[in-house]
Amino acid sequence: MATSYTETKTANPKRGRMMQKANVQRTIFILLAVTPAFAGYVLFTLYPNLLSVYYSLLNWNGISAPKFVGLDNYTAMLQDKYVWRALLHNLFYMVTIPVLVIGISLFLAYLLTNKGYKGTKAFKVLFFFPNVLSTVVVALLWAFIYDGSFGLLNGLLHLVGIDMNGFYWLGDTRTALSAIVPPFVWAGVGLYVVIFMNAMITIPKSLYESAVMEGAGHMTRLFRITIPLISPIIRVSAIFLVLGTLKSFDKVLILTNGGPAGSTDVIGLYMFNLAFGNEAHNYGYASAIGMFLFVILVGAKLLVDKLLPNQSYEY
Repeated sequence: MATSYTETKTANPKRGRMMQKANVQRTIFILLAVTPAFAGYVLFTLYPNLLSVYYSLLNWNGISAPKFVGLDNYTAMLQDKYVWRALLHNLFYMVTIPVLVIGISLFLAYLLTNKGYKGTKAFKVLFFFPNVLSTVVVALLWAFIYDGSFGLLNGLLHLVGIDMNGFYWLGDTRTALSAIVPPFVWAGVGLYVVIFMNAMITIPKSLYESAVMEGAGHMTRLFRITIPLISPIIRVSAIFLVLGTLKSFDKVLILTNGGPAGSTDVIGLYMFNLAFGNEAHNYGYASAIGMFLFVILVGAKLLVDKLLPNQSYEY
């Protein structure tokens, strides 16, 4: 039976009110879902960063009345040789640690995924174990390994006929900087092994079978099939590692506190010591260095985007 004009006119406003009510409910739900996260971002990220910009324009020790000095802190920072020394150390870690972590993780993940070793799950747990340990435990463990008197490293070298005569690896300016790298790599490899393994198991085995039929070896399959197909995962991992290496200073703080003679100092640790580690605190100058570090982090992100463009491959 045909619907009359009166019935249609009556139904349309009712349907419109129902749709309007549904839109209001959807808007309320979105606001309730987003507001806590947005409030947390504003309170714990945006507000502290804006406050740091303000502090960077002050001469303030956290107790006495702050004095506005404009860009004097930035001028002093650009002339501070210790800032540039710490930045060089950061750049050294930024290049070595991500390359080693990603390279070793890819190799181990490929072996565990494509070689068919028994106990792969046990290996995943074993490799992931360092990520369960706290930063303090990892740093103290490696401090013991590098110890001159009872260290594991000197003991192993002694077994192969190399007597280090109580050499303390973290106490010599020639070796301290490089000695910081293994703790970071050891603590980071396990997580990325698990990440890369989970990415590799999504690749169809038919691709590898076809490559084997064509005579491709393991290295060819790794660089021609595996790495291209998981390149988005590698790119994100590289970004996290580069930015994390630039920001991190906790292990350096525990292992050497920037010594000996500043040979392992990094930007984050130098800023921390200026704000909290010295008797004469200088929050303004430390905040200026924090803003400098922020610019470096943005530049590092853009550099990684340039070197590792976001590409997707289909199979």
